[in-house]
This record gives sequence, C-alpha cells and structure tokens, in this order.
Amino acid sequence: MEVPIGFFAKLWSLLSFLPFFFLLLLLGIIKAAIIGPLAASVIFFGNSAVIIGLWPAHFLWTYYCVLKTKRIGIVLKILILLCLPVPLLMLVPFGVLGSLLVGVGHGFFAPLIATFEATGKNAIDKLSHYFVDGCVSTIKGSCTLVRDFTDFSFHSYFSFMDELSETIGDEEAPIDVKLLELPTSLLVSALAIPLDMIVITGVALLKSPLMLLKGWHRLFQDLIGREGPFLETVCVPFAGLAILLWPLAVVGSVIASFICSFFLGFYAGVIAYQEESFRMGLAYMVSIVSMFDEYTNDLLYLREGSCLPRPTYRKSQIAERRDAMGNGKDMHTRKENDNARKVANRRRLGPARTRSTMKNSIQQLKPIQVWDWLFRSCELNGKVLLSEGLISVEDINECVNKGKSKKLSSSLPAWCILQCLIRSARCDSHGLMISDEVEVTNFTWPEDKVLNWLLGPLLIMKEQIRSMELTEEEEACMRKLVMTNKNEIPEDWDKTGYPSNDNVRRAQLQAIIRRLQGIVANMTRMPTFRRRFVNLVKALYLDTVSDDVVKDSVSSKSQDTIDFTQVESENNHTEQELNNGDIV
Repeated sequence: MEVPIGFFAKLWSLLSFLPFFFLLLLLGIIKAAIIGPLAASVIFFGNSAVIIGLWPAHFLWTYYCVLKTKRIGIVLKILILLCLPVPLLMLVPFGVLGSLLVGVGHGFFAPLIATFEATGKNAIDKLSHYFVDGCVSTIKGSCTLVRDFTDFSFHSYFSFMDELSETIGDEEAPIDVKLLELPTSLLVSALAIPLDMIVITGVALLKSPLMLLKGWHRLFQDLIGREGPFLETVCVPFAGLAILLWPLAVVGSVIASFICSFFLGFYAGVIAYQEESFRMGLAYMVSIVSMFDEYTNDLLYLREGSCLPRPTYRKSQIAERRDAMGNGKDMHTRKENDNARKVANRRRLGPARTRSTMKNSIQQLKPIQVWDWLFRSCELNGKVLLSEGLISVEDINECVNKGKSKKLSSSLPAWCILQCLIRSARCDSHGLMISDEVEVTNFTWPEDKVLNWLLGPLLIMKEQIRSMELTEEEEACMRKLVMTNKNEIPEDWDKTGYPSNDNVRRAQLQAIIRRLQGIVANMTRMPTFRRRFVNLVKALYLDTVSDDVVKDSVSSKSQDTIDFTQVESENNHTEQELNNGDIV
C-alpha cells in the first residue's frame, strides 16, 4: 500500500478510514456478544469439569510419585510433602477462575479479530465474510481448547510425574537442601517479598502514564501518516484496535509487574541459599529493583541505566572485580565504555521503528508451521517405514486400541528430526533444513517460549553429526537403530550390522539419539501434540486399511484390474468412523 504524501492526502486517508474501522468494530462487538457466551460456557464448564474430576487422581498420584522418587533427598522430600496440600488445594479455585477468564477472553476477542481479519481476504463475497467469520470457528476453537487441556491434564501431567518417579543412575545424586541455610533464606524472602512488591509496583505505576502517552503518540503518529502498522491494509484494523485497547495493555503491564515482583522477591531467598550469605540475599533484593528500573527505561527509550543502587549479589562477581582491579583495570572506565558502546549501537540501528522494520523484513516462521512440518513429515515417513517393516500393523493397532505406542509417539518423531539433522549437516546448513526450500535459523525460528529451547540443542546435535563425518552406511544404520534399539550402551549395537567397531564413536552417536529422544519425550507432553498425534494415527490407520483392501481385492479377483472404488469407499467409511469416535 502506498503511503499518502502531503497533509490533505493524509487527512483524507484518516477520515476515510475511521468510519470503516468503527463499523467493523461495532459488527465485531455484536458478534462477540452473540457467540461469546456460548464459547465461554464451553471452555468454563469443560475445563472446570476436567479440573474437578481429575483432582482426586492428581492429588493422590502427586503424593505417590513424590514419596517414590529417588531424585529428591529426604529433607527436601519432607518439605515438599508438607507444602504440597497448599498448591493442590488451590488448584481447583484458581483453575476454575482461570477457565472463566480464558473463556471470556476467547469468546469476546476471537469473533472480534476474525471480523477484522476478513479485511485481508481476497474473496469475491467479502461482505459475507464480515458477518460469518468468527462464528463457527470460535465455537470449534473453544472445543479444541477443552480437548487440549484434557489431554494435558490426563496424559501430560501423569507423564511428568512418572518421569519424576523413575530410578536414577548411579552417578546422579538426589537433589536436597541444607537445613542450616533454610532459616536464612526464608528470612531474606520474608524481607524481600513485601519490599520488592511495593517498590517495583511503585516504579511501574510512576512510569505507566509515560508508557500510555508514548504508546498513543507513536500509534497516532503512524495512523495519521499511514506508516508502521497502518501501512498494510490487513493490519490497519488491528492497529486501530490497538489505539483503543492500549490503556488495557498499560494496566496489564502494571498488574504483571505486581505479580512478578512476588517471585523476584522470593528469589532473593534462593540467592541467599545459593551463596550461603544473608548479605548477598539482601544485595539481590536491592539490585533487582535497579535492574527492573533499567529494563523499563530501555523499554520506554529513556536514559541509559538506573539511578538506583545495584550492589553485587554473587561472590563470583566480587572475585572477578577484585581480579580485574588487581590487574590494574579501571572498572569505572570499562562501564563507561560499555555504555558508550550501547549508545553507539542504538544510533547505528536507528530508532525503534527502524529496528522493527528490520525485524519484520525477516520472514519468521510461526509455531504452527513447525508443528505442521513435523507431523506431515511423520505421516509421510511413517508410511515409508510401514512399507519397510520398521513400523508394523500391530504398532498401529496397539495405538488405536490402547491409545499410545512408544514407537509411534516417540521413535517416529525422533526418526524424522534425525533425518532433518543429517540432511542439514550434509548440506552445511547454518540452521535446519526442514525442506528443500525452507531453512530454519536463529532469525527465522518462531519467537515462541515453548519452542525456543528446542533450537539450541538441535543445532548442537547437527554440528556434532557434521564433525563426525558419517558415511552413508552409518546414517542408514542410525535411522534404523532409532526405531529398533534401546541405544543405552555401545554393546547394544554389536549385532545390528553397524559398520564401525569404535565404541567411542558409538557412544557419541547413542548420546545424540538419547538426547533427541528426550527432546521428543518433552514434546509429547505439549497440549497440542496429542491432538495432532491422533490425526497422524488416523492417516496411518487409513493407509493400512487401504493396503488390506487392495490385497483382498487382488487375492479375490483373477483379473489384473483392482476395484479402487471399493478402496475409496472403505477409506471414506473408516475415516467417518474415526471422526465419529467409533474407533479411536
């Protein structure tokens, strides 16, 4: 979209935009008022029923796993058992309240946003999309939220607790606490929590008017000039909505600061325990306020640093400072140089708008795109492994009948990611080659907190595979052994036909496989994984049904032609049963 030039052009662009925006806003509010209560009821009653229904099982199983685990020492275990009733009893009221808030938020904002999103659709009958979009999809989204929450509560939670109760290795020491340090750390937390909550919340309140005015100034400036978020037509409604909802964002930031201040104050006791020093805990209590003030200054583009004191709260930092002073280095000069470097970087990068433009020029992937690639890869490679015999029909039937199969839910995703790592290492890629046209790097990786911890370990494993310079025979054996072997010790590969007898090399590759399987095990606990996994099992099940129908058709007919109409009919019938829940 071209940016209007001149005062009158900008004024006309603004005046022509405002009526259109307010009409869409009114329509979105009406749709939210009609659809919102139904969507909120689905989420509230569905999630509340899951929370209340599974609470006795969660309560008993949590206590059982904590009592059984060897990963926690006796002192820490006693403290956990004494404190567990508080969070477990608070789970029901807070869970029900959270379900209500999520339901109201989803029921109101989903139809409203869908109304604005219809602006960017290149549809012939766009007017109908303004009225229809966000109605059925909001109800379906509510059902999906309830299903994902049910999967997390029924499967992921028990998986976490089962991992906690597993036996530990001989070299792994249980986690325990020092009784002598507990009174000091508790005292520090008791002093830091009220002080940090008051001071940090006060800093947030003092800077909230400035945040409100600066945000409105930037948004109105972009609105008049049709720049920034108002440049593209599809973004204009959302940017206009941001002007109206910006006070809510400011209030939310203050509330978030108040909530975070409790945990920041509590962490002062952790610092006192780790450093075994009451003084270090108090130093962190003061220093965290200064760090919060500096963070808000950077966020609002105010002056560098903070006027509040920032004492050192780590003994290692004190030792480094003493060493630096002993070597004749001027710490004050170094600090000034660091500040000058920050200012130079800021000037080089330009204002915030320039940095955001540079960031937006890089096409970042969305989390749903990464999930789509993984499960699409699992579906295609699953069919290949099924034909090769690495996945059997019994594995699929077990997953259909019992609801889980380690080979499908864990080994198959690990196989697909390993294939991606090997291909990326062979191509000397800077990131991960998830397809022939898409390369995932630090710049294109989705900015998602859940997925951020995946990229670093995967890149490290890719570099390890590249440095080992695997042959084609070794790569083929690795793919097979991921699906068939335990991969615990080098001797597990003795009778597998692996071409190398170097135990050190075997141990390195087995460590990569175990780490990869650990990452996949954590991925299976994500709320959306099980729902996508069920769809994967459906596709593989339909593929096996197709093969069975084709074999029956070939064996029952003497002619060479096959009645593919029967195959398609059988697939449609089976898919309908799966969707209706008659099989899964």
